[in-house]
Amino acid sequence: MPPGSRFEKLVNQAKARIKEVTATEAAQWQSQGATLIDVREADEFAKEHAARAVHLGRGVIELKIEREVPDATTSLVCYCGGGSRSALVADNLRQMGYENVASLAGGFKAWKEAALPTET
Repeated sequence: MPPGSRFEKLVNQAKARIKEVTATEAAQWQSQGATLIDVREADEFAKEHAARAVHLGRGVIELKIEREVPDATTSLVCYCGGGSRSALVADNLRQMGYENVASLAGGFKAWKEAALPTET
């Protein structure tokens, strides 16, 4: 995204309202029962994703989250490719009443760089 773009401004505003976690922290959250949610496109998820992640694409997550995760106190960590889309999703989930939502800083790229487990 170009520096100073409207998208970048929107992402930065969302990031100011949410919690971001590192890949290591996201894995710790997951090991303690958090749901790891991949918000990328279906083809990205099918190619490779974080182990035990649930796929709820950014375009439909607000419609499907209550069916997949009905308890708004469940810990959630959202991730995308680089951390922007997941920040927007985390902000929306927060606005929907989910109390413990985070976005993976650096996204799936950071997950892989941390050598955390993946699946295909």
